[in-house]
Amino acid sequence: MPFEIPDNLHPDCAPVAWLLGTWRGNGHGDYPTIEAFQFGQECIFTHDGRPFFHYMSRAWIVDDNGDKVRDAAIETGFLRPKADGSLELLLTHNTGFVEIWYGTAEIGTPRVELTTDAVVRTQTAKEYTGGHRMYGMVEGDLLWAYDMAAMGQALQPHLWGRLVRQ
Repeated sequence: MPFEIPDNLHPDCAPVAWLLGTWRGNGHGDYPTIEAFQFGQECIFTHDGRPFFHYMSRAWIVDDNGDKVRDAAIETGFLRPKADGSLELLLTHNTGFVEIWYGTAEIGTPRVELTTDAVVRTQTAKEYTGGHRMYGMVEGDLLWAYDMAAMGQALQPHLWGRLVRQ
């Protein structure tokens, strides 16, 4: 699908402008403490001309036929790019986590890499200590991967997906 850079895009957001829009697709999850699973996902990146994007993602577990089984994770937050290509990401999750991430957007390349700086969790949230995320555009699609350290496990691959611009 064609993409046009919005007229009111803040200059600091230029390196990540390729993320803007609604993306949908599928992903996979795996971790030593859980059974492997497949999911559908929708991610939305919006802006209003200020130097940040609002981000929202929702996912749902699917069966082997791709049919929805149940709702899954929801996360929302703000991606705050800086003029030098550095990034700040603030995320809140329905599962009881709040995270602060720092990273970079490669200038001239549709790629973002982020690592957690702080994780705060509610009393009822599962133990989770940190993560690493990568987003990139490949053949016009948004590919992403999330590594997680949780439940006494070291940082390792957990989720990955491929989303198509809507």
